[in-house]
Amino acid sequence: MIEGMRVLAVVPARGGSKGIKLKNLRNVGGMSLVARAGKIATSVVEIDRAVVSTDHEDIAIAAEESGLSAPFRRPETLSGDRIGDWDVLTHALKECEHLDGVQYDIVLMLQPTSPSRKIEDVRATLQKLVQGGFDAVWTLSETDSKGHPLKQLCVDEADALEYYDPAGAQIIARQQLKPVFHRNGIAYAITRNCLLDQGTIKGARTGAVIIDGPVANIDTELDIAWAEYLLAQ
Repeated sequence: MIEGMRVLAVVPARGGSKGIKLKNLRNVGGMSLVARAGKIATSVVEIDRAVVSTDHEDIAIAAEESGLSAPFRRPETLSGDRIGDWDVLTHALKECEHLDGVQYDIVLMLQPTSPSRKIEDVRATLQKLVQGGFDAVWTLSETDSKGHPLKQLCVDEADALEYYDPAGAQIIARQQLKPVFHRNGIAYAITRNCLLDQGTIKGARTGAVIIDGPVANIDTELDIAWAEYLLAQ
């Protein structure tokens, strides 16, 4: 609990990942991704309840061994690769409120695919949400200037090269670029009102916690190698 607000942590971990089979059970740094997320979730004192949202029994078992609860199974309709975070989090919130007989004020999403998260990152996200009066707070990483939107290009059906954004033609030096950021999956803190009343994970007033330094976000085998390197440091 934080300032009288009850916190539900949800670790979304379906079994049907395509890029890496059973990605959430993959060992990285000597521990499965779902267990690593569970270890953090159960170490953050502000979290009142920490659950896994999964459709896979082996993931549920690994999650429970790490300290997470697995009180429900995600239905097949919410287990495809085109299901959004809002659907998963809303389902988990309603299930837990029904099972626990309480109302949660904040839902905290911890994606297993970001194994380099730290306890202080998660706590900072919750604190900013509450102290800043935000509807939601996401953790972000600054995007390398090489990946800036104004430096991106497109190739059309005739193999003609164009700027993704025509304003890119005016960029000569990276110093002209306004910093941009991307989601890193470390933590999303979202109020109950934002999820259920606004119907989104990015409410009318959403803040950011910027994570300094490199972060791993796993989609490929190369990402796993990068995560192993970072964790070894």
